[in-house]
Amino acid sequence: MAMAKKNILVTGASSGIGRSCALRLSMRGYRVLAGVRDMRASGELRELVPGIEPVLLDVTDGGSIRRVVEVVGGEPLAGLINNAGISVIGPVELVPIESWRRQFEVNVIGLVAVTQAFLPNLRLGTGRIVNIGSIAGRSALPGTGAYDSSKFAVEGLTDALRLEMQRFGIRVSVVEPGAVATPIWDKAIKETDALKRAASPELRELYGWLISGIQREVARAAAKAASADSVAKAVEHAITSRRPRIRYVTGADARLWLLLNLLPDAWRDKLILSGMNK
Repeated sequence: MAMAKKNILVTGASSGIGRSCALRLSMRGYRVLAGVRDMRASGELRELVPGIEPVLLDVTDGGSIRRVVEVVGGEPLAGLINNAGISVIGPVELVPIESWRRQFEVNVIGLVAVTQAFLPNLRLGTGRIVNIGSIAGRSALPGTGAYDSSKFAVEGLTDALRLEMQRFGIRVSVVEPGAVATPIWDKAIKETDALKRAASPELRELYGWLISGIQREVARAAAKAASADSVAKAVEHAITSRRPRIRYVTGADARLWLLLNLLPDAWRDKLILSGMNK
């Protein structure tokens, strides 16, 4: 029972932030159930640190979630780290509706589905919930509307859930990273190239400046991105500290965006658009 109380579930653990969280918490002595969408990633995770147990988990698939619930059974959970997420990049008009739906299905609905499924186990262990948000959930930019709005939704969900869980003793935190060194950046460049190719000549002319600006900003962010482990360190504090914070802002660039939010909206918009037009 003592070990059962140390169960942690991490979604999206095959790479990046999720993988770093699984490794860091496993080294703290937790039994980490590492959710992966492809079990080919499981061998490497097992070899890195004892105590990691990969489980096949697609947060958009109810059957997949139920199978992991069966793995956990009636054991208490010490923590749930909702990390699984994708990033859909492009101007609002150019991003297909199917991509908008996929963005919210993974980042928002999937988070809710997993949380609902494991709340009984979290109540048993008086566990903690950590949602991986983004500074984009508090500071939206042109060209990333789909991703930003999904992370704004994560902020709202976290606030509501935190209040609902207080009477059960379950602490709920959100981690708000800036740019993090993950494979997401190369993917973003490829996606914007694909959007440009798929757009009509008229739309390419209308949005060419913005797509070019997005790609420049992505390259700059990737060059200055913080390590995934710096985010995992904040997650570790949220799980293990006697007094976890409500919000963890990580990365110097994240703090810069919060400072920009202190400006009047018109000034902030002018500064951002002038940077995108360079």
